[in-house]
Amino acid sequence: MPSFSIEVAGEANPLTEKLLVHSLTSAASTNPSQIQTGTKQLQQWEKSPGYYKHLQSAYLDQRLPIEIRYLAIIQLKNGIDKYWRKTALNAVSKEDKDVIRSRLLESILTERENRLAVQNALVIAKIARFEYPHDWPDALSSLTDILRSQLPPLHLARALLVLLHIVKELSTGRLQRTRQNLQAATPEIVHVLGNVYATSVEAWRNGDSGDAVSIMQQSLLAIKVLRRLLIFGYEHPNRNSEVSALWQLTQEHLGAFVQIQQAGHPHISLVEKHMIQLAKLHHEMARDHPAAFALLPNSIALVRAYWGLAKSFGEVFGSKEAVASAVSSAAIGTDGDTNDGKPSTEKLALKGLLIIRACVKMVHSSSQTFKYRTPEDKEEKSQATTLIRQELLTAQLVQEVMEVLVTRFFVFRASDLKEWEEGPEEWEKREEGDGEDWEFSIRSCSEKLFLDLAINYKDMLVQPLLQVFYGVATPDNEDILFKDSVYTAIGLAAPVVHEHLDIDAFIRNVLTVEVQKQKAGYSIIRRRAAILLGQWISVKVSEATRPAVYDIFQHLLNKDDVLNDQVVRVTAGRQLKNICESWEFKADQFMPYAECILTRLMHLVDEVELTETKMALLNTISVIVENLDHQILPFADRIVSMLPPLWEASGEEHLMKQAILTILARLVTAMKADSLPMHSMVFPIIRGAVEPGSETEVYLLDDAMDLWASMLTQTPEPASDEVLALVPYLFPIYELGSDNLRKALEITESYVLLAPQHMLSDGVRMQLLSALSSLLGTLRPEANGLVCNLMEVVTRKAEKLGGDTAVAQTAADLVHVGFLGKLLDGLRGSWIAHCTTGPNRKDAPVDGIVETDYFAILARLVLGSLSGFCQACQNAVPAVNGAQQDLDATMKWLLEEWFSHFENVGDPSRRKLLCLALTKLLETKQSFILLNLQSLMTVWTDVITELREDDADRNGDSLVYGAGTGTGYDGSTESSEDVRRREMMYQEVVHTINLPDFVKGCLEATIADMGGEARFQEEWLVNVDRDVLEGFAKLGIM
Repeated sequence: MPSFSIEVAGEANPLTEKLLVHSLTSAASTNPSQIQTGTKQLQQWEKSPGYYKHLQSAYLDQRLPIEIRYLAIIQLKNGIDKYWRKTALNAVSKEDKDVIRSRLLESILTERENRLAVQNALVIAKIARFEYPHDWPDALSSLTDILRSQLPPLHLARALLVLLHIVKELSTGRLQRTRQNLQAATPEIVHVLGNVYATSVEAWRNGDSGDAVSIMQQSLLAIKVLRRLLIFGYEHPNRNSEVSALWQLTQEHLGAFVQIQQAGHPHISLVEKHMIQLAKLHHEMARDHPAAFALLPNSIALVRAYWGLAKSFGEVFGSKEAVASAVSSAAIGTDGDTNDGKPSTEKLALKGLLIIRACVKMVHSSSQTFKYRTPEDKEEKSQATTLIRQELLTAQLVQEVMEVLVTRFFVFRASDLKEWEEGPEEWEKREEGDGEDWEFSIRSCSEKLFLDLAINYKDMLVQPLLQVFYGVATPDNEDILFKDSVYTAIGLAAPVVHEHLDIDAFIRNVLTVEVQKQKAGYSIIRRRAAILLGQWISVKVSEATRPAVYDIFQHLLNKDDVLNDQVVRVTAGRQLKNICESWEFKADQFMPYAECILTRLMHLVDEVELTETKMALLNTISVIVENLDHQILPFADRIVSMLPPLWEASGEEHLMKQAILTILARLVTAMKADSLPMHSMVFPIIRGAVEPGSETEVYLLDDAMDLWASMLTQTPEPASDEVLALVPYLFPIYELGSDNLRKALEITESYVLLAPQHMLSDGVRMQLLSALSSLLGTLRPEANGLVCNLMEVVTRKAEKLGGDTAVAQTAADLVHVGFLGKLLDGLRGSWIAHCTTGPNRKDAPVDGIVETDYFAILARLVLGSLSGFCQACQNAVPAVNGAQQDLDATMKWLLEEWFSHFENVGDPSRRKLLCLALTKLLETKQSFILLNLQSLMTVWTDVITELREDDADRNGDSLVYGAGTGTGYDGSTESSEDVRRREMMYQEVVHTINLPDFVKGCLEATIADMGGEARFQEEWLVNVDRDVLEGFAKLGIM
């Protein structure tokens, strides 16, 4: 009979163990409605007291179905991450923690279900991570005691499982205290666990137990725990005798397990798992404790044994007979089912290569490998490197390793060639990968090891490598697999062998011929040629040879050639990026090949299916666009037409959309004014990416802003309504901070330059000034400088549009939005701080470049509208002791700080700007400036002297541009914004006003207004020191 029971909202359901079990039953059912109801109820209870205690009780109840118990333990595990920490909101109470902790070990020792046991072990480990040793001091010792006692096999297995997960948790702790706690407990655990491991291995090897599988699983768990303890539980493992004994035992066991594997065993997979754990231990010791590894017993012999295993595996790794049959067929991969060796053998060989690489790093990258704090550490490091260098890395071994790597591990296996044929895109993507997964691939690891050897033993290896290379590098040599291996080595070793190899002759005489051969298997050489050229192009390929390189890539991208299969063409497409972004790339050289190559690349983008591959090819096209610059114009329409379908097809693949935005930005930049027809396509994309709350904002904002900035840079005046419609989306971006803020401010400045009338209109101006006011003083100096620079541009554009009246209005607006008040408040704080000394000295709120930026804004206001500046200062100045100051009082401290800061301004343009503004203040005829004549004359003398190129030139000003300056620009290579900025620069007062003439004019006008020279001398010059007057008089401008 169906159930029609109704569960009320969670708040109305009190938490009891019975109701919890009912909700768990609902959540674990197959009925969607019940699942939703039960899950929602559990979520509402998860912050309630007693919830996690009852979950544990439900898990412990053996009468409940397994699925319900499983859900209970999963919920408990998830809750520990959220609520077990004492500082967490709605944290589990101490009483509940005590109850849960008291039942942890009993709850797992008798658990028969493996998946329940694993989840419970994770619960125990997570709690131990939080509570060991302070709140749960016996977490590890109680497990050690259990292991010491005679336990049933199930209890022993579960105790080992818990110990494994606790050690895993503690060993991954980042805090030094967590690691120290583990190290304190390690010796006792290793002593007990070492006996368990040795006894268990001995039992199943001798067949003393009927249940071999159970015993083997015990020893496997034991070695997993020991592996982590030996690595993370000791600072110096080699100094502990028990570790040394265990180390020797692992070597003996590894040798024995290899023999057992070769001879056959009924439980071979478990034997192989033991081998892999031992190999991981040896590799991790070499990587994380290099000195200990070298100094532990018989480690040199151990490495040689690993090399022997690797060398033996090399005999079957891509055997020539198996692969030759694949190559001889016209279609690669028709014979790819050959057994490439047992997985465990390959894993052991891989660990061997990793250990040898770690040993090379010990000797040749010791500063990055070793950590030593005491003289003993330093001595051990010296002993270890000497031992490895002299007894392991001998000339014979190094040469042998290089030979095996090149002739065995660089060779393709038959299975590789089969995958090439059956899944070319997937195979190419995997082979191209250059991430951290190299540790899991024989070929990738071999390449890393080879490069280490080539760099550190070049004197020993270069000549033998070149001899082999010269032996195969002829068009007549058709040993494709060996040739591919040698070319791989030469590509990797390019930084080492470039001085000894004429790569240009090889490209022209050999590679050009080989990539055109029409024989089965030569697609392997074609792929390798593309990779080889990508590796060498930035090392040593002459300018004269580059056309041959472009010719090769043009050929490799030709789909009509049957040997240019998809792997060859995609590889060529990827590697062409390296070719085109090298320093020596010249657009004129590439242009004869551009149309053909770009056409083939675009067809290839349409052909491939994997998003990652499409993105890689788009990235190559993007690099070509960037480096051809304006010469991309003939091909731009075709590139643009390819992008909308890709955008639509990308769906939720935001990385693809980012790649498309990048190529659009580069196209706009390269095409300059010719990009205008693209803008109608670009606006909706930008709007969708920058709109607050849009789904794509998080992923595409950065790239969309780059495109936005590029578009504005290339937009000529007047701006269209579509361009201006994007302005409101700028101001919310200011609140995001970081790099987005920088780009938003740059875009805003571009808008002010492009459309000043719109940006300073009533509808936009106040919004802009309010946004800038909210930023002022809250940013780091560099970012604050962007805000101040933008404010200067706004002021200058206001002056150009409306003269004195517009600047006065701008100043009034700055008062209204609080910008000027914040600026003056910061300057007043600095003045107060600079007036304090000794123990009572205060730190200035603004200083250095920030203070210069503040005074530059004031200077722009003074020069644009002196009356507007004075009125704004009167209205914006911060109150002192609750009373509003008059203008004289304000200007007194402001000018004192201004003149004091002047000597800290280093930029000549800034010094002149501030000097012009201070001089302009004479027009006020107010005492606040006339009483500062001594400081003003000092500034005049310093700045005018600095700007003179010749002492004889009394009216010289090196910052004033002469007639005709700035002409001769090539508009075809100049963006519209470049033109706007250049025009603005030549209208800058610093470059148009002659300072000596300006000072002379202002001073003469002031003297006349003050009643003539005699009265001016009597009332104001009398306050100026004679030395200052004489210094000014020597300028000869009066």
